[in-house]
Amino acid sequence: MRFYILINGQSEQSIPVTDRGLAYGHGLFETITLNGSQPVVWQAHLDRLCKGADRLGIPLPANIQSLLEADLAKLLQLQPASGSRQVLKITITRGCGGRGYAVDDRVPINRIVQLNPFPDYPEQPSVKGVSVRLCQTRLALSPLLAGIKHLNRLEQVLARAEWNDSRIREGIVLDSEGFLVEGTMSNLFWAQGGGLYTPQLDRCGVAGIIRQTILTLAEQIGVTVCEGLYAADTLVAADEVFVCNSVIAIWPVTRLITDQGRSPEWPVGPLTRLLQSRLVAEGIY
Repeated sequence: MRFYILINGQSEQSIPVTDRGLAYGHGLFETITLNGSQPVVWQAHLDRLCKGADRLGIPLPANIQSLLEADLAKLLQLQPASGSRQVLKITITRGCGGRGYAVDDRVPINRIVQLNPFPDYPEQPSVKGVSVRLCQTRLALSPLLAGIKHLNRLEQVLARAEWNDSRIREGIVLDSEGFLVEGTMSNLFWAQGGGLYTPQLDRCGVAGIIRQTILTLAEQIGVTVCEGLYAADTLVAADEVFVCNSVIAIWPVTRLITDQGRSPEWPVGPLTRLLQSRLVAEGIY
């Protein structure tokens, strides 16, 4: 499988070992679905990228949007058509620097743009639902980094390494105080009593673009959404559960596997189906 990559607008396959993204995780990334040649919810991804760059002290050029759009156009010319959907990954690092944490303001950022094939899901998880597990790895509280999609993903890597059972498609992670946060690669929602619930993400976790889209759609259809601190046992009483991200859209969760042997189960519920259909109607999926 060949990947098509541009580094600072040039076709490259490598980056210097002095890059601060490699050395310190000093950078950000966005993962975006392409429908044909169009990036889904493009402006929302750009806004989050800019917000994260500001938080991390990464000086994006004023024309970053036009640069990224030019990169995408070039990649689409290089890569033969590979279906109606692809995955666009954008990585921004603080650039290459010497040893030590101090940043030389004169160092330019590095911009990496990559096109990948869209993953194949023959088991139809968006229709049939998925089983998930409750991970032992906990997310540290870090309000400074909460919400943004920075390059420091070691906690998620360790959480994902906890299982190799192909029947389990995602792991749910808690924070260091035992509250629900998200999936290893997704955001988490559940419905109960006609309302929609999701963990607040001001202490850790990634504020996903599809998560925000769902919050907006829920408001439009008159569903009350509550964001808060919830213990893992909260899910036992849920009427329906689902996870979401910018590639999978919405996957219903039908079973939660825990090390204690309890396995709560849920149907694929009407609110989950309604939100899936609204994403399609909005032209997002």
